[in-house]
Amino acid sequence: MTDAVSLSSSAIVLRIFLPFAAGYFLSYLYRTINAVLSPYLVAELRLDATDLGLLTSAYFLTFAAFQLPLGVLLDRFGPRRVEAVLLLFATAGASLFAVSGNPAELVIGRGLIGLGVSACLMASFKAFVLWFPAERLPVVNGWVLAAGGLGALAATAPIEAVLQWIHWRGLFAGLAGSSMVVAFILLRAVPERGAGAAAGDWRLQLRGVADVFRSRTFWWIAPSSVLSQSSFLAIQGLWAGPWLRDVTGLDKTVAADYLFWIAAAMVGGFISMGQLAYRLSRRGIPPAMAAAGGMALFMLVQLALLSKVGPPLPLWILFGFFGTSGMLNYAILSQIFPPALSARANTALNLLVFVLAFAGQWGMGAIIDRWPAAGGGYAETGYRLAFGLALAGQFLAWAWLLVGRPRRRA
Repeated sequence: MTDAVSLSSSAIVLRIFLPFAAGYFLSYLYRTINAVLSPYLVAELRLDATDLGLLTSAYFLTFAAFQLPLGVLLDRFGPRRVEAVLLLFATAGASLFAVSGNPAELVIGRGLIGLGVSACLMASFKAFVLWFPAERLPVVNGWVLAAGGLGALAATAPIEAVLQWIHWRGLFAGLAGSSMVVAFILLRAVPERGAGAAAGDWRLQLRGVADVFRSRTFWWIAPSSVLSQSSFLAIQGLWAGPWLRDVTGLDKTVAADYLFWIAAAMVGGFISMGQLAYRLSRRGIPPAMAAAGGMALFMLVQLALLSKVGPPLPLWILFGFFGTSGMLNYAILSQIFPPALSARANTALNLLVFVLAFAGQWGMGAIIDRWPAAGGGYAETGYRLAFGLALAGQFLAWAWLLVGRPRRRA
């Protein structure tokens, strides 16, 4: 279909929002499932904390590596085709994960999954730039992020329940089939609009990537989001589960229940933060300040967890809620950069987030691995050091957001 396509509001929800939301649901489920799956992988494959961190973070590495070419592809060919093709790699990765017999094959499968879902959020953001007014982007972005939160929700107690009657290999075979179905829906249901730049513009499009990285405004906004989101992804996607088992002393079923409530709070955060930023912007308060306030509260919650101030469940729920604050910066970049450059701006930010998430998740495992506990698992000292270093980095980046604003838009 062509740029002349005109859809009603309900058709936009059914044919634009829901297919992309389904893709991001799968992306987040894949991202966070190892927090529940880790005891099964450790028992079957005898993984230590460093192995587990590398295995899980392989998703982030391939995800990050594809972000810059992804931005060019999205701006050139449009979101529906790019995401649909990449989801076939996720199908292959989940299939390999389901039949893997050693850690190396699991890492390759996990890496293919990361590549395959690398477009799910950025393609959504690109599609929304094409179909929604700019002032509504924080809200609609919040709703698709909430769909991802539902994926994280599914990857907690529901997955633990499923694992009681089906092997984790069968679970991944089912996820492979689901990825293929979503790819088909994207190709068949989503109309084309503003597919991208004309053929032959590769040099100009790559120059656009360089323009993003030369932008002082980008480097004012990016660090806080990168440190906040990478820490949140590294902890919520893997290390929250082992912390709950080793530090709080919960069994794996109760720990999965905690992870469920963290993910539920994350869904609420995605929706609430987008709505709050939209309403504050109508009163003259920039979205960047709303993001800064949310990230400040996120850091306070982490400090409370490290200090063991208050009962753990409410603190972890607040962790999930305020951990979404850094995502507001994607909508901010979409409003700052022109629509033709929006995907490259967001994928540039995503590249930095996921590179650091890879390093953080693996690095946390290496730190935690240095303090094994006598009765199995790991000692609290390693967790506190790993989480504390992440918190220190967040504070420095947050301070830069407050004082580093350029005098004029780059």
